[in-house]
Amino acid sequence: MISMRRMNQSPSSVAPAPCRRFFAVRLLAITLLATLYLAPAAVPQSQTRPATTAPTSNTILITGAVSQDLKLTIDDLKKLPRKSVSTKGHDDQMHQYDGVPIGAILAKVGVPQGSALRGKSMALTIVAEGSDGYRAVFSLAELDEDFAGEAVLIVDSVDGQPLGADQGPLRLVVPGDKRQGRWVRMLKSITVVNLSAAAPSN
Repeated sequence: MISMRRMNQSPSSVAPAPCRRFFAVRLLAITLLATLYLAPAAVPQSQTRPATTAPTSNTILITGAVSQDLKLTIDDLKKLPRKSVSTKGHDDQMHQYDGVPIGAILAKVGVPQGSALRGKSMALTIVAEGSDGYRAVFSLAELDEDFAGEAVLIVDSVDGQPLGADQGPLRLVVPGDKRQGRWVRMLKSITVVNLSAAAPSN
């Protein structure tokens, strides 16, 4: 009976073991060849693509507790009164930075300046943010030239050259700080926050 069943089965239903191994090896070879041809070419380590950086902006937005929002381009900033300062950068070397005092821009949106900066206005704070999400906070008094020893600048050039893509096109320079932790690079916005408005009443 066993021999009769084997005789009745078609050759295609039960392939000899060597034949099955041949087809398995052939299928594996085809798969490997397809993988090699379809896979993207490897990038040598010496030519590794640089990491994607945050998108930069050629404008800066001043918003928050202001008379009205203001958006300025680099060309707009170049038309405002400018100032230069020589101070140490992140590389611990002296550089000349050119830009606009941040106080001049805050004045354009109605933020109190000089003798008008008193009382509840002393609770105004400034949040500077870069395109990479980095933020730094200042009190308004720190940015007012009547209070602060040195002006904080929104700069667009260093040593007579436009800022590089990893710094600009705009950034903050805070000459009075001993460290550059608040030198926000790729500056995109300045937000005015009124802390007295958020404080609970007595």
